[in-house]
Amino acid sequence: MVQDLKNRKVAILATDGFEQVELTEPKQALEQAGAQVHVVAPHGDSIQGWNHYDKGDKVSVDRTLDQANASDYDALVLPGGALNPDQLRTNHQAVQFVKAFFAASKPVASICHGPWTLIEADVVKGRTVTSWPSLKTDLSNAGATWVDQAVVVDQGLVTSRNPGDLPAFNSKMVEEFCEGKHPAQAQAV
Repeated sequence: MVQDLKNRKVAILATDGFEQVELTEPKQALEQAGAQVHVVAPHGDSIQGWNHYDKGDKVSVDRTLDQANASDYDALVLPGGALNPDQLRTNHQAVQFVKAFFAASKPVASICHGPWTLIEADVVKGRTVTSWPSLKTDLSNAGATWVDQAVVVDQGLVTSRNPGDLPAFNSKMVEEFCEGKHPAQAQAV
């Protein structure tokens, strides 16, 4: 089956401190599948990536949270890196942006520390997920079932543990985003 995301818009929500490959590789996979991808951040211009403990490249921001509306997107990606989701989970506007995707039953993909923002958005209760191992207790306390697997899919939510899982994560993310609710399809029903 050809993975075609043509005419689909995907938001990648991130801020300074994101794990570089956890943003750039999913973005590339989505664009190769035909999606239009916007990097959405609390502030404009660019955000600073990290390669584990070292500064990486800066990535241009396409839309600020003030300019972005979840209803304009078909799916959402939440990259990890410890600093990135730790800042996003304390940003009310970012948390509301994430909640809106779940309220509209749109697919979401989150890797590594990205689920911290999902916890704050109160959307993991009753779901099976994975993450960076240090989030296991946080996710369990939020009502999720945590498993140690490369990729987990639960009701349109795709989660993975770390950069080593990116091939499996990207494949499942594209698959779920292809199957996910699309505004044009919903209107045609």
